[in-house]
Amino acid sequence: MIRLSCLLISALVLTSCQSQEPIQSEVFPIKDWRHEDGRDNYYLLAPGDELEIIVHSAPELNRSVTIGPDGRFRMPYSGPITASARTIEAVQIAVQTAMASELKDPDVDVLLTGTASQRIFVGGEVSNPGMFDLPGLIDPLQATIMAGGITDEGRARTVVLMRRMPGGEVKSAVFDLKAGIYDPRLAEWTPLRRFDVVWVTRKPIADQNLFVQQYIRNALPIDFSLFYDIAGTNR
Repeated sequence: MIRLSCLLISALVLTSCQSQEPIQSEVFPIKDWRHEDGRDNYYLLAPGDELEIIVHSAPELNRSVTIGPDGRFRMPYSGPITASARTIEAVQIAVQTAMASELKDPDVDVLLTGTASQRIFVGGEVSNPGMFDLPGLIDPLQATIMAGGITDEGRARTVVLMRRMPGGEVKSAVFDLKAGIYDPRLAEWTPLRRFDVVWVTRKPIADQNLFVQQYIRNALPIDFSLFYDIAGTNR
C-alpha cells in the first residue's frame, strides 16, 4: 500500500513537472541563448593562449606572444595590451591602435597559434564540484553529470550559467534542467563554452545579480576569477 502511494505521488510530480515552463531571467532570457548555429561562433582569448602578431608594414616587429596570467601581453612601441576575454579581431584592433603612435597606418594580423586548456567550472550543489576539461559541445545538464550529479539539496529547476560575452559584459541565465529532463520540448539548454560557470543552487534566487556576485564569483578558482574580474577591470 505504501509502495502504491509512493508511485501515485511520483506520477503526480512527473505530471506537474511536464507543465512547467523554462525559467526566464530578466537579465538574460533563455531565448537569447542561441544554439550553435554559426551566427555567434566567437572565441574569447584567455591566459595561456599563444598568438602570432604579424606587422606587414614592419616585419622586424613580428612577435610570437603568450597571454600572461594578468590577461595581457606586450609589443614594441606599446604598453600592455589586454587580450583576455577579447576576440582575436578585437585584439588585432588594439594592437593596431597601440602601434599607431610609432608607425604610420600599421597593417597588423593576429593569428591564434596555441590554446590553453578548454575548461569549465561546475559548482554549487553537485557531488564533485570543480574545473573540468570541456570534451566538446555539451550542455549544462551534461556538465552537472560530469560533476557527479546534483545532490539531494540541489535544485535542478534553478541552475545558473554565467558567461563573459565578447563586449566584456558578464551575463547569466537560469535554466530549469528538470523541466527539460521530463519534457525534451522544454530543453532550451545552450552548448557550453570554455570558462563558462555552471552553478546548481540550493534555494530559490530572489535577486539573480546578487546571487551571482555573492555565491558564484566569490567562490571561483583563480583561473576563472582572472577571466571574469581582471579582464573586466582592464577595459
